[in-house]
Amino acid sequence: MSTRTVLLEADIARALTRIAHEILESNKGPEGLLLLGIPTRGVTLAERLAALIERFSGVRVAAGQLDVTTYRDDLDLQPARTAHPTIIPDGGIDGRTVVLVDDVLFSGRSIRAALDALGDIGRPAAVRLAVLVDRGHRELPIRPDFVGKNLPSARRERVNVALTEVDGIDEVAIDEAPEKKEKR
Repeated sequence: MSTRTVLLEADIARALTRIAHEILESNKGPEGLLLLGIPTRGVTLAERLAALIERFSGVRVAAGQLDVTTYRDDLDLQPARTAHPTIIPDGGIDGRTVVLVDDVLFSGRSIRAALDALGDIGRPAAVRLAVLVDRGHRELPIRPDFVGKNLPSARRERVNVALTEVDGIDEVAIDEAPEKKEKR
């Protein structure tokens, strides 16, 4: 298996800066915004976006985390996952514009699970989706509002996001699985 790095630290910083500006523009300012990251790396990205939005607007935007583990419809197909706590900042989600933040958008199943989880917590005024990487291959009609980088990929490939706070480095890499050889 070979690995190819597609985004470095500066690329990720530029993408997040652009996403923060787009969120502010779309929302017509920081008022009523709440960023909820999907563990693990989505939480880190939500915190970085909140800091950037504060830097650009002068207003601190709340950030939290939304665990979707028990809402997934593919638990029987995935290895066991560690549940993370859901942390909703003071004021809750009712009437706010919630921006779900995740590292990679692939099938759309994590986001569908996040929408189900949000429905159990409250009723936001609107829900938006920000992702660092959109790799395509959607199985559900989910489309991100804010994208750092579109990375078309083969299904057999794996997109790996590494962030300093979790992994000690900022980069996005694609693991390229070898082609399966046909049996003769």
